[in-house]
Formats: sequence, structure tokens, C-alpha cells
Amino acid sequence: MQVQFVDCRWELGKSERGRELYLAGHIPGASFLDVETQLSGPPGGAEGGRHPLPDPNDFARAAGAAGIGEGTLVVAYDQGMNGGAARLWWLLRHFGHDDVAVLRGGLDAWIGPLREGDEEIEPAELHLRPRTDDVIAAEEIEAALGRPGFVLVDARVPERYRGEVEPIDPVAGHIPGAVNMPYTSEVDAVEPGSELAVYCGSGITAAVTILALEREGVAAKLYPGSWSEWSRRGLAVERG
Repeated sequence: MQVQFVDCRWELGKSERGRELYLAGHIPGASFLDVETQLSGPPGGAEGGRHPLPDPNDFARAAGAAGIGEGTLVVAYDQGMNGGAARLWWLLRHFGHDDVAVLRGGLDAWIGPLREGDEEIEPAELHLRPRTDDVIAAEEIEAALGRPGFVLVDARVPERYRGEVEPIDPVAGHIPGAVNMPYTSEVDAVEPGSELAVYCGSGITAAVTILALEREGVAAKLYPGSWSEWSRRGLAVERG
């Protein structure tokens, strides 16, 4: 099986930073995928949020150009687990490619040499087999809130969850009934048999929490639009 490392580093608000970091030094042979333009679709505001899921055909083309195809084991990495690698992990599984792993600890955990500049990546062809059981929409969340066994997880930092600060989106607070499980912390124990859904600011760092839950043997759905969509739709808000 061919192994393809993929650099997914990025910084919110600095659209070119990930590519700059890649060119400055990456794992030899690694390709690069940009969170903003290749692992997300164009911003959708009240319909999709700041980082909607990419168009399937666009994603297949980007992944193929990055050397991801049938029979490829993908090892994604980022910097400090800020969501880029987990986003690629989630997207590949969502589109039916299960041979994907995330380098625990990101590039900081890599003990080998780094290489500067671009790489000549041999293109591949990725055949999509999209799943439908790993996402949840705002309307489904509204219908599920308060239902026994349903747990909605907010993966943002505590001060944003409580509504004390909101540096990006128009409304502060969280979805009513959600519990806070910051992506920067260890995941909490979950009652067996629970139905979990996870959201964050725009659907990127929520994938970090979903990955952590997966490592504990717990499956969870992603709310792709997350708070950036919910807060723009005028839906119910809770603070504290």
C-alpha cells in the first residue's frame, strides 16, 4: 500500500499561512491541501457557515492531485492539532476512503528531516462513496434536543461556549442543551449507547473532537455549519 503524507497546516484569518509553512519545511514527499479552499467550500453564511463541506467533485480533484487514490494510506498532519489534519481525516472517511490516519502531535512529533519547497506529486484518482450517517443538520438538532440519549457537544473553548466572548461570529453563546467538550482537552466519558453530534465555530476543530471520540470507540456526527451557521439563522441561543 502506498503511503501519502498530507500537510494540512493552516491559521484562521491567514489564508496563505499554511502554504507558506509547507514551503518552508514539510515531511519529505508530503503533498499539501488547503483548509480554506480545498477542504472547505466557499463560505455560505446562514446556509453552510464559514467552512461548508467542499463540493464532492472538487474534493475528489484536489485529493487526487495530492496523491490520494485507491490503495493509498493517507497520513495527515498539521501543527498543534488545530483541526486541519482531522478535517481531512473526517472528509476522506465521509467520502468513503477509510485508509487514513492522523499523525498524533502533528509536525512537532515528527523526528525525521524536513524538506523545503514544492514536491512533484504523482496524481491519483479518488473514487467517492459518500456516507450519509455521519452528518447532522440544524433542523435535525432542533428536533433531537431534549431527546433521551442525544448528546450535543460544543467543541469550542469554554469562554466562547459560555458566551463571554465571540471574536468571529455575530452572536455569542451556544446551542441550547449543548455540553462543552473543548477540542483542546481530553474527551469526557460518554454514556454507552448515546447518540452524539459535535459542532464548533465552523466545522473544522469539531473534527478533532470526533477523532478523539473515535479513538475511544465512540462514533459522533458532525454538524458542518456549526455555530457560524446556527448564529446567522436566528436560532435559539443559550449562555452561561
